[in-house]
Amino acid sequence: MKRVMIIVAALMPLLLMAQARIGIVNSQQLFDLMPEKIAAEAQLKSMSDKLHAEYELLQSEFDKKYADYQIVAADPSIPETIKERRVQELQEGDKKIREFERRAADDLAAKREALTRPITDKVQAAIRTAGEQGAFDLVLDTAVTPVAYTGPATVDLMPVVKVLLGL
Repeated sequence: MKRVMIIVAALMPLLLMAQARIGIVNSQQLFDLMPEKIAAEAQLKSMSDKLHAEYELLQSEFDKKYADYQIVAADPSIPETIKERRVQELQEGDKKIREFERRAADDLAAKREALTRPITDKVQAAIRTAGEQGAFDLVLDTAVTPVAYTGPATVDLMPVVKVLLGL
């Protein structure tokens, strides 16, 4: 009798899982279909283009100073003090470029997060609503966790979520 109870206790989670309603959805596909994504991408491209133009300006200034330095460095009649000052200018220019690259990457990442977060939140809310409306126990996001197999009891919620999002 004790063995029977242990076997039933061990199989209970499997029996409960067999009755669970499971839905699947791909949040990345939904995100890619959102009209707001196009506007966000346009804003990010505009910002990226402006940052790239500024980077090119900094780089061309640095290249000009480097070309000037090569002329000065090759001339033995120019005092070492002038050569050292030119080297310092080059080091400062390089530091300025590296700092600009770092800050530009941070700014672009922050802007991307600010633009995509509302879209992601909207998609997640629609998935949650579809799961609640269909009384699903579990909704798997195949964009996050690849699913190797879905049985006939698994429901694809993509059409329902698309309707909720107006897609």
